[in-house]
Amino acid sequence: MKSFPFCFPALVIVLGCKTAEEAPAPAASTIPAHPPAATASLVGDYAANGDSISLREAGGRLEAVAWKDTLRKATVEPATVAADSVVFEGRAYRRLALGPASGNVFRITPRAPYDELMKTALAASPPKEEGDFLPTDLVELVTLDSTIKLDIRYAGTDNFMSSKFYSSPRAFLQRPAAEATVRAHQALKAHGYGLLIHDGYRPWYVTKMFWDATPDPLRIFVADPSQGSRHNRGCAVDLTLYDLETGEPVVMPSGYDEMSPRAFPNYPGGTSRQRALRALLREAMEAEGFTVYETEWWHFDYKDWRRYRIGTARFEEL
Repeated sequence: MKSFPFCFPALVIVLGCKTAEEAPAPAASTIPAHPPAATASLVGDYAANGDSISLREAGGRLEAVAWKDTLRKATVEPATVAADSVVFEGRAYRRLALGPASGNVFRITPRAPYDELMKTALAASPPKEEGDFLPTDLVELVTLDSTIKLDIRYAGTDNFMSSKFYSSPRAFLQRPAAEATVRAHQALKAHGYGLLIHDGYRPWYVTKMFWDATPDPLRIFVADPSQGSRHNRGCAVDLTLYDLETGEPVVMPSGYDEMSPRAFPNYPGGTSRQRALRALLREAMEAEGFTVYETEWWHFDYKDWRRYRIGTARFEEL
């Protein structure tokens, strides 16, 4: 497990109430309703002189969650909350901008121009591998179930590098991983949701471009090309939920590819509805043999990823 610059304890201070333990995630069948707009507008992360808290919504109330390893147990007075600050236990905390507003795309300033990154990546070679690997059998997801939706961000410019990496919006996985993803999608229908895919198999040269472009402090969110990515092996999928009734993606605690603590699978902030939807997605994927990536709620690795080689083929070659 990597060490992260943020630590989230299991204890919660409820504004106006005594300290309580973190409640378990709601069952998949009990997704909470949207919170009142006035409450939702105050949900966020706040800091004061190195001390940080998250204001989150739970059951229509605001809760303050400390980011420190330890948290004293005490009864606290309700905080005075404004649009960009909160007064908590006599201290004024300013609102942090951990990532873009809901619906906006997280973006970085690459360390080098796109053309230079591409040239370097195409000239490089993936790490040499030895072992008894399974034969590659990449399958296009939508050929197995046409009701799976696609939003392939790297086929356009709505991604963290604002650049196009794929020639067409397609998603491939090794056949066992693809079939497991379809089963998860079908199971979610009973709850009124389906899967929306952002990425599947990713050629190795793209992973190298991501790594070379990303500033050092943010590299916990991208794979090291010297090791190869689970995406390169066709056994990782980036995805979220969409509402079957409206066809629209759900709102999660962070956006896709957001390089901030809000992307962590155990980030305690956001609204109770967002956390429950994140838990529902995770439950469905884990039931089919996937494991969530430690820094990204949307990234799931299939159990047999080690049995496949790193792939270099572009979509046009598949």
